[in-house]
Amino acid sequence: MGHPNKKRVRVKRTMSNLIALSLLSSLALPSIAGAAPSETFKIQIDNVSVQVGQSVHVPVTLKKPERNEVTSYNMQVDYDSTALEIVRITPKYGNNEFPGCAEDTEGCFQYFYDNQSGFLRIIWADFTAGDHNISSEQQLFDIEFKAKANATSGIKQLNIKDDSEHWNFTNSIYEQPAQWSGGAITITGGGSSGGGNSGTPTPTNPSTPSNPSTPPSSSSGGTPSTTTTTPTATTTPTTPAVTKGVDIYVNGQKQEQSATASTVTNGKQVTTTVKVDNDKVITQIGSGLRSVMLPITGTGADRVVGELNGKLVKAMVGKDAEVVLQTDFGTYTLPANQLQIDRLASELGAGTSLENIVIQLTVSKSSETTKATVEAAAAKQSNTSIVGSPIDFEVRATVGEKQVQVNQFDTYVERTITLPDDIDPTKITTGVVLLSDGSVLHVPTKVSNTDGHYSAVINSLTNNTYALVYHQATFDDIASHWSRNDVEDLASRMIIQGTSEGTFAPDRSITRAEFTAVLLRSLGLHTPKGTEAIAFSDVSGSSWYADEVQTAVSYGLVNGYSDDSFRPSGVITRAEALTIISRAMNLVELEQASSSETAALLNSYTDGNNVQTWAADPVASAIKQGLVEGSDGKLMANSSISRSQTVAIVKRLLSKAGLI
Repeated sequence: MGHPNKKRVRVKRTMSNLIALSLLSSLALPSIAGAAPSETFKIQIDNVSVQVGQSVHVPVTLKKPERNEVTSYNMQVDYDSTALEIVRITPKYGNNEFPGCAEDTEGCFQYFYDNQSGFLRIIWADFTAGDHNISSEQQLFDIEFKAKANATSGIKQLNIKDDSEHWNFTNSIYEQPAQWSGGAITITGGGSSGGGNSGTPTPTNPSTPSNPSTPPSSSSGGTPSTTTTTPTATTTPTTPAVTKGVDIYVNGQKQEQSATASTVTNGKQVTTTVKVDNDKVITQIGSGLRSVMLPITGTGADRVVGELNGKLVKAMVGKDAEVVLQTDFGTYTLPANQLQIDRLASELGAGTSLENIVIQLTVSKSSETTKATVEAAAAKQSNTSIVGSPIDFEVRATVGEKQVQVNQFDTYVERTITLPDDIDPTKITTGVVLLSDGSVLHVPTKVSNTDGHYSAVINSLTNNTYALVYHQATFDDIASHWSRNDVEDLASRMIIQGTSEGTFAPDRSITRAEFTAVLLRSLGLHTPKGTEAIAFSDVSGSSWYADEVQTAVSYGLVNGYSDDSFRPSGVITRAEALTIISRAMNLVELEQASSSETAALLNSYTDGNNVQTWAADPVASAIKQGLVEGSDGKLMANSSISRSQTVAIVKRLLSKAGLI
């Protein structure tokens, strides 16, 4: 339950920013004369990959200085504005408010970017003359780039103007030499590469890029999100396609020769594509279509695509029907209504011609580059290792030259990763999703056994790259505590953290911000549902919980007080906590208590009549689902809730919903 180190600012493109930038440049970054410095600062700009039409984060990090500290720096980053545009700049060290930042312990951070000319200017300085230098390895800022819809596939290198005006690092005495590495953005899903600075990246600095590329990630949850792109350029297969008729299952019944399968090899990747005979399936089943299962196994493919059209999907909508794509290494189960076929038709310009919309579900083994990214992210967390290989899940809809990628859903969508026989299922503690910044975070996961074969069942609100991890975690102060099993379970799932090394503090109360963060991590909600900004008077954009609060508000899980405050540091009561839990029950589709049940449920506790009216129904709902048990026959609704009690309730929520 620790506090992530997050900082966010809003981009302000005003004249005052330009004035501040000029002032800061002239005041803080002079050329400093003196003896030749002994150390070279090293700046790492991560290498990433992004699909056309999507966004990706590029962290910029100062590697740990050996002896000297950074007092100020100034840099200009040039980029190909025909293919890329900056969405936002997020400082990770420094205050963006000028001139108030002059007194800030993290110094002044100012920036300006021009998406037309293709450059970004960053300036940071410590105005205290050395009291608040950067003395350890530190991410300086994050650049969020978007690959334009007309971008071509290829590598776009971020370049540094390597001269004293545009690239300048100082300590309190000298101007220091500095080197940079990385900054290659690989764009995929566009047309053929050509022109610009695409191709093999050639840094202007002798340092060698070291970070593997990172695939883009979608936001976690919300109204189904789509991204319109240009279809990926077709490459000539190295082996001819072999096509044959295959059987599928409709409503659990085998339908012989109701699809065709073709397998091709492109380089090292073997792809099997199964195309459903849409009209045949609709004719056979009529209006009772509930499931279409495509069992594609034994082909030797490491990428499997299931293909059907919009007309068939439309016939499945409204009947809780689902499409199931089953492969040797993973299975994807997608409710048809989550495709929102009518909206897709509108976006693609298909009108009522649903049969012209091609829907593709894809399950594939991740590339070696993506696998390396996931492994690197896991390695940054203690006692964490990747189990097996990551798997990619995606959905796209195509009409002619138009393509829409479906990235988000408004209900949990199930996908499984099949465990090879040589993997010990007890060595899996959870599943994780790969985010756009290269990190991995928990998603609800459970291990199941079918006829002696194990698989990990992952429920998520996104399409992306998923992996399984083993993460051991325990704490010295829970050895004999009643909550030990629950705490170790959620800690191994990377949902909760200790208060310090080896300490969990199970009986300590928990704040509103901490409770919100734990609940979101448990549900696998890592980014806001929409783009509407929150406006609480006491939630700063630079606070560690700012993203958590905005995400929770976007899902309707939390709200503030009448004075427009959220009171993030306030201790949360059991009634408040159970009210939030009750709202989460809607998301995981657990039944609420009816108005006729509320009184009886509350009266089963000796202090049930002390529950305030606004909390009565939510608390009763938590009682109905067995999420709260009370103590000595009492609910103690107005008392604070402890860290261990929070863990127990959250685990019961996930278990009752079948998510773990």
